[in-house]
Amino acid sequence: MRFDRALLIAGAALSAGACATLDRPGPGAVVRATAETVAVGTANEDAADDPVIWTASRPFLFGGQRIDGFVAGTDKKAGLYIYGLDGAVLQFLPDGLLNNVDYGSLDIGGRPYAILGASDRTPGREGIALYRFDMNGAGQFEYWGHIASDLVEPYGFCMRDVEGVPNAVLIGKDGQVRHFTLAVDAAGAPSATEVRRFAVGSISEGCTLDVTNRTLFISEELVGLWRYSLDPARGAERTLVEPANEGRLRADVEGVTIISDIASGSRYLIASSQGDSGFGVWRLGGRGATEWVGRFAVHDGAVDQVTGTDGIDAMGGAVGPYPEGLVVVQDDVNPGAPQNFKYIDWRDVKAALGL
Repeated sequence: MRFDRALLIAGAALSAGACATLDRPGPGAVVRATAETVAVGTANEDAADDPVIWTASRPFLFGGQRIDGFVAGTDKKAGLYIYGLDGAVLQFLPDGLLNNVDYGSLDIGGRPYAILGASDRTPGREGIALYRFDMNGAGQFEYWGHIASDLVEPYGFCMRDVEGVPNAVLIGKDGQVRHFTLAVDAAGAPSATEVRRFAVGSISEGCTLDVTNRTLFISEELVGLWRYSLDPARGAERTLVEPANEGRLRADVEGVTIISDIASGSRYLIASSQGDSGFGVWRLGGRGATEWVGRFAVHDGAVDQVTGTDGIDAMGGAVGPYPEGLVVVQDDVNPGAPQNFKYIDWRDVKAALGL
């Protein structure tokens, strides 16, 4: 969600190197993005929204090209982009009003597939759009199917494999949540079982699953960041990780992700503080416990500064040219071009925060 649409749209039209005053990165340690994606195709609108990073244990063929991984990112006015780790477009799927995206995996017909799921706001198709990629092939992602939902406006979405079963969490713009498990039916089509439903309380979007601690984090935009159990039996039981507008997070609280630091063995939670263009970071302990680490902001460097971030994702370990991990964030004002996604070397975040 945007806190000042008029200023942000005006900011997007400014010349390179300029930005709206409201969008200056907020206080915190300074890092700089090292690369950026090609801009999404929808110009002069709030369009780029949410990214997810995907890698394999070895290089694989995608569209006949050998790659180490990719970043999927939504243009919520037009469809889904697949970007290379250099930011180039590998594929674009023009497939409706897709808002948030995440990944899982399934065997289909005895073959391993990478699965992308996205919250789908396309009229008449509200729910989860699913795409699949044959890991043993050389093709690209293809539309696989759709999971219908009773949510009026699907908004947030996150997914991860839990003991080999994709768990998908779909959040309506009003904060209603539907928790599904995904499978493959006898015809090779996707099927879903709803295992839980609850209400966050108000407008919510960002979420991430912590499979290690069996927890779920959800950003309630004007209230703060919450932790839930992944156990459906725990229902709406929750703990407030961080309130909004009390120093560390400024509304809207948006994207949230988890990264494992391979060098130290520590795991970190990162949340987008959209209201002041910053990012809060917590060290994760057992059972989802959190310890505040600090904040960072992304300033001008090889590419322009990052402002008003919506969706974010992070992955630790070797990710192509990033030996210890990669952080990808949506950038709301991209001077001279439509919105896009910025790549940040995890080593730079660690150094800035003294981790």
